[in-house]
Amino acid sequence: MNEGAQIMSLPILRMQGICKSYGPGIIAADDVSFSVDAGEIHALAGENGAGKTTLMKILFGMEKAQRGEIFINEKPVVMADPNIAMAHGIGMVHQHFMLVDDLTVAENVSLGIEPKRHGLFDREAARELVRTLAERFDMPVDPDAFIRDLSVANKQKVEILKVLARRADIIILDEPTAVLTPQETKRFFEQLTALRKAGRTIIVITHKLPEIKAICDRITIMRKGRTVGTYDVASISEQEISRLMIGSDPLPEPILESIDPGPVLLSMHDVSCLSPSGKSALRGITFEVRGGELLGVVGVEGNGQRELVDILTGRKTAYAGSVQLAGDSLQGLSIARIRRHGLSFIPEDRMKDGVDLDGSLVDNATAAIRDDRQFNIGPFQSDRKLDAYAKRLAERYEVRHESLREPIRHLSGGNMQKVVCGREISACKTVLIADQPTRGVDVGSVRTIHDHIELLRQHGKAILLISSDLSEIRTLCRRAIVLHQGEIVAHIDDLAAYTEEELGLYMLGLKRQRTTEAGS
Repeated sequence: MNEGAQIMSLPILRMQGICKSYGPGIIAADDVSFSVDAGEIHALAGENGAGKTTLMKILFGMEKAQRGEIFINEKPVVMADPNIAMAHGIGMVHQHFMLVDDLTVAENVSLGIEPKRHGLFDREAARELVRTLAERFDMPVDPDAFIRDLSVANKQKVEILKVLARRADIIILDEPTAVLTPQETKRFFEQLTALRKAGRTIIVITHKLPEIKAICDRITIMRKGRTVGTYDVASISEQEISRLMIGSDPLPEPILESIDPGPVLLSMHDVSCLSPSGKSALRGITFEVRGGELLGVVGVEGNGQRELVDILTGRKTAYAGSVQLAGDSLQGLSIARIRRHGLSFIPEDRMKDGVDLDGSLVDNATAAIRDDRQFNIGPFQSDRKLDAYAKRLAERYEVRHESLREPIRHLSGGNMQKVVCGREISACKTVLIADQPTRGVDVGSVRTIHDHIELLRQHGKAILLISSDLSEIRTLCRRAIVLHQGEIVAHIDDLAAYTEEELGLYMLGLKRQRTTEAGS
């Protein structure tokens, strides 16, 4: 395998000798070089903490490198902030959309570059801007729709239209298909192809190897802050990509061992609730999970998953129906009492709900077990015992870190996620709620987390897995429920009998299980 593709012309973008550290021993980019040709779709891949997100933040002016140069069309530039990056034709679509829910599509797309007429916002000109871009790049969307009413796929279109409205020639996409159904992903690839044909250059940060093979021209792989190499996608296999990313052959996915199901440990019966705006968010939700079972919850984001999780974890107390944990009602219990009752929770948003960014790695790794007296010496907590626990967890989940005492904010997002997963899985007594547990996590770490979740199931715990990644659901679960507009539209008792495309039809509301089929 030869590193790189033969360059027939000068690259549109070149980053040379980029170095970035966050303190002694915390090196995010170590003499990294990266280049992209005009009109290509270029994947940037690597395991968590490899430096790929840092590299793109440096390119977009969100981070400053200590050393190195950036060239656009072979002219040196200094990316002091995102405004300068955008002025040089670079746009970035973040994994978590940066849209204003209470504004329309036209208002979001034109935010900061508002067309004016007689000194006032020209709403019709903003609408026409959206219509023109949407038609040109085959991304139809209603300019007058409010963001809060859009599907996830349409929100992504708006983010890309925002970038195009600022005349971006180079578009950075961070995990762009993380929340899309198979049908939406296929359509999204068609739109990326249209962008490439229109002369745009696209950089995709992704962990999804099949998608790299499906849409990308070249791939640059990073590992431990260094560039491993750049390769033609057509001439490298998924297994080779994985090996180059993690430095060894990938482990096989866990084998789901059959065990006799235990008693019902988690159940919902006829649960309904309203959204903050007063609209119906959940309607008549009924399911149960036994000990030794792992039930998947699938659906396009925004179809009731958030409310479902909030009810189970005690963050939402206004609902009708019955919710039980190990036979006891959760109605009226606080978050802390529910946790003491044996429920562990991996939240979707690790930055907001999963970690204390100002705390150390050991603070975060041990947060769920600090009331356990086995970590005391007399009446006082033992730092030595807590450190030993955190060290074992970090080793078990392969968390890349320099010190147990370093602030967790210095870790990559994927390594933070491994701390959260390790903490909650290790502390689980009865039920684990795992909400998007491997989002933004590299292929090697995904398999580590999957192994521990499966081991937890084999030890008789009940697990509810909420995931937008259908391959993850199919890997770990035999059963699943599908949510659409707050209702269960399908109870799937044998996931192996359904293709991802069939599940996608249920997720989009294009197919609904007949009442006589549900739970059969």
